Amino acid sequence: MQNRSLISINDYSKEEILHVLDLAGEFEQNPSRDILKDKVIATLFFEPSTRTRLSFESAVNRLGGKIIGFTDSASSSSIKGESLKDTIKTVSNYSDLIVMRHPIEGSARYASEVAMVPVINAGDGANQHPTQTLLDLYSIRKTQESLDNLNLFIVGDLKYGRTVHSLIMAMAHFNATFWFISPKDLRIPLEYKLFLDQRGLKYYEQRDISDVVSEADIIYMTRVQKERFSDPIEYERIKNAYVLKSNMLQDTRKTMKILHPLPRVSEISTDVDDSEKAYYFIQALNGVYTRQAIISLILGLKN
Repeated sequence: MQNRSLISINDYSKEEILHVLDLAGEFEQNPSRDILKDKVIATLFFEPSTRTRLSFESAVNRLGGKIIGFTDSASSSSIKGESLKDTIKTVSNYSDLIVMRHPIEGSARYASEVAMVPVINAGDGANQHPTQTLLDLYSIRKTQESLDNLNLFIVGDLKYGRTVHSLIMAMAHFNATFWFISPKDLRIPLEYKLFLDQRGLKYYEQRDISDVVSEADIIYMTRVQKERFSDPIEYERIKNAYVLKSNMLQDTRKTMKILHPLPRVSEISTDVDDSEKAYYFIQALNGVYTRQAIISLILGLKN
């Protein structure tokens, strides 16, 4: 894993995924270490981010590293017309590792091909978000004590949700049964159903969660992403299609947990926050430990 970019969750085998999760558990026990001393991490966010960017920065700071970079394209030379290639090659000279978020699908893979240092994909359009998936897996395993044979309910924007796409690919290693619950216009793309068909895994498509929620081990809520819609009227029509409320949790399994990659808009009612089944804020914290594990493995500071 040393010196290897992480662009897609498929870049890691099942064994490597489990190794990351085990190491994240070690960092949770002791997150403040000095192993990134003299290392510089560049965070290049061409698209807005709060949790992903700050959790990467928290991970680096807690390990004694230094951060350089920018938080949106307006504060980079891309606004002057600089190509992505030139930006990446330049920043490679200043850093040991690049963390990049970009709105164009495939941009992270391209960056990894021209960079002189490893690249971590922090989200490229509607494509992939592998570090989010690894922290999701860490959260699922921590709450369910296993990743195997779970009923995974994925609710909301399944068409554009890059966290959803990465999660499906990862949980396919663990014989999950998938329940896809979404509006018709945001249903899961065909390519992911074919992916599951090829592996002989079960999945169901539903328009309503109420009748089946008692079967869930994990409910993975997602927001309808306004930034992916060219038509604001269409967004307004769909945005509140699914809202999870506390009274919907009465018949759910005792160990069931609710996850969300955040930010939340209106798809989880605030009355759910006090439920013992709400796990999304702890899930966000788990991102620090997971990203510490990923960074330390890529830089060869952990085996």
